Amino acid sequence: MRIRATVAAVTGALALSALAVPAAQAVDTTPGKADSFKAAQAAHQAASGKTAFTGEDAADTGTPYALDATFSGVKINNGKPIVVGTTGKVTVPVTFTVTHAADVDLNADDTELDVVIYRGSYDAPANFLLGDDWPACTSASATVSNCKGTVDIYPTEELSNADATTFKALGYIIDWNDVDPMADDVDWSKVGYTEGDALATTRLQRLSKLTVNASPEPVTKGKTITVTGKLTRANWDTNTYTGYAGVYAQLQFRKKGATTYTTVKSVKTTSTGGLSTTVKASADGYYRYSFVGTTTSPAVKAAGDFVDVR
Repeated sequence: MRIRATVAAVTGALALSALAVPAAQAVDTTPGKADSFKAAQAAHQAASGKTAFTGEDAADTGTPYALDATFSGVKINNGKPIVVGTTGKVTVPVTFTVTHAADVDLNADDTELDVVIYRGSYDAPANFLLGDDWPACTSASATVSNCKGTVDIYPTEELSNADATTFKALGYIIDWNDVDPMADDVDWSKVGYTEGDALATTRLQRLSKLTVNASPEPVTKGKTITVTGKLTRANWDTNTYTGYAGVYAQLQFRKKGATTYTTVKSVKTTSTGGLSTTVKASADGYYRYSFVGTTTSPAVKAAGDFVDVR
């Protein structure tokens, strides 16, 4: 299990207890990428003349100087929605380009660069998601670098059902210039910083599952076939799959020997995601349910259930 952490004992630029951090990322005491993101928030607030230490006596001083670098071409998951189940890890590819001054070294040991996704406001995100590792950048020229990274999502630890929505991508670069980010009194005037907000958007969706059963099998031609099924989707609040109520699935039929399905009728799910309808037996073939998807859950098709008509 990966644990992303904020540092409860850290002061200076990383002691941002006033900033929202997902509970799943508040366990370990080892500075990491989540702390870098918090430092970026601190730099953002310092650059805007605000304090990141509400209710605290902060010793940090100065304003970061503008780092000559910009983000472009940010693509999250190749432009597709991010579909997440209830367990495991979903690794989402992230690609982007950084155009920078020739004296900006993106690979320097004291430079931190990342693209993360978040929902809510940057200053107080409702949730933010980042990768296990830092992006890797290769130089296309002295002033252009192409970068690849990931956002790694652990639904059990990081997601709730409210996260099935649009996330924004934010890129940041911090050049610490040998300033200690763990110090009690960071002098921001020695730190270079740049950010790009809303560089792209992506949508998180709750994985859908769909079943079907057509009976009786075999059946006499002209008799009634009952086709049941169930539509469920990932519930990130309970880490289970629960019924998707009040949406429509299409009952489809493919005659034996044919290659395509045709829609027979639309069926609305029950309060528990159940599906049930009847048809008259006409020919051997396969019945299935098909769900076209919604903004919060992707499309899914059940495997066809064969009925022998005699």
